[in-house]
Amino acid sequence: MVVFTRRRAGLEKKMVRQMCRVRFVDTTLRDGEQAPGVAFTVKEKIQIARMLDSLGIYQIEAGFPAMGAIEMEAVSRVAGLGLKALVSAWNRATIGDIRASLACGVRHVHIAAPVSDLHIYQKLRRDRTWVVESMRRAVSYARGHGLMVTVGAEDASRADWQFLLYYARQAKKEGAKRLRLADTVGLLEPFRTRELVSRLIAETGLEVEFHAHNDFGLAVANTFAAWRAGARYLDTTVGGLGERAGNCSYEEIVAALRHYGVADLPAEGRIWSRLRRFVARAAGRPLQHTLCGCL
Repeated sequence: MVVFTRRRAGLEKKMVRQMCRVRFVDTTLRDGEQAPGVAFTVKEKIQIARMLDSLGIYQIEAGFPAMGAIEMEAVSRVAGLGLKALVSAWNRATIGDIRASLACGVRHVHIAAPVSDLHIYQKLRRDRTWVVESMRRAVSYARGHGLMVTVGAEDASRADWQFLLYYARQAKKEGAKRLRLADTVGLLEPFRTRELVSRLIAETGLEVEFHAHNDFGLAVANTFAAWRAGARYLDTTVGGLGERAGNCSYEEIVAALRHYGVADLPAEGRIWSRLRRFVARAAGRPLQHTLCGCL
């Protein structure tokens, strides 16, 4: 029995090593800043972006340009740093938002729209057709201006499955690079997450990016489950900073993935330690001490 268990564990670790490399999309500067009482200065955002880049983060979501002049300045400054990481801007599915992002000089945009009936009918007072057509127009406009586009499905954990599938297929048809599956209010649990992500990949052929919130304390577990289901793009924030209970903690998901055999993860001890302290100080939050000493 012991031999069988060890053999099975060895096979699982070998399988994990053979899986595609994880790519982290850091959203500290956008979703992280939505934490109550947090407002980074432009200089702080530039410093955070530089340290994230030093870690080897794949993509940095620099902000939401349509918020106004200060946010546009911050996104423009980050986009102009010449970082190795991709720098993207977050947008609603409107032409005005895309124009604001274009004015910042970014070449990568994320376009998000709600897919749950609760958000569509009660929050926006619209219908499903309006949501899909708005997304399609925005994606078409962005791609027509030479931008790389990812599409977000907001509140996907409460969406009707058939509509979510249709929305994803329309995004793919318009040329979206991948779909961000957002558990906007943190309602998912790992078993459902794995089922949802694996079905979406199987039935659309799209790359999936997973965005978790921590309302029930499951953001890291759900992100890990999404990775096991085939999501190769994982959204994180430094220290799990974010609105309400926060987002998936970068350091915790990295520690979990490393434990299960994933190599080449972007984490360097001294840089990470400086970054955690800097973000905590800029956010006016106490430094969170975790068991992730391996970072």
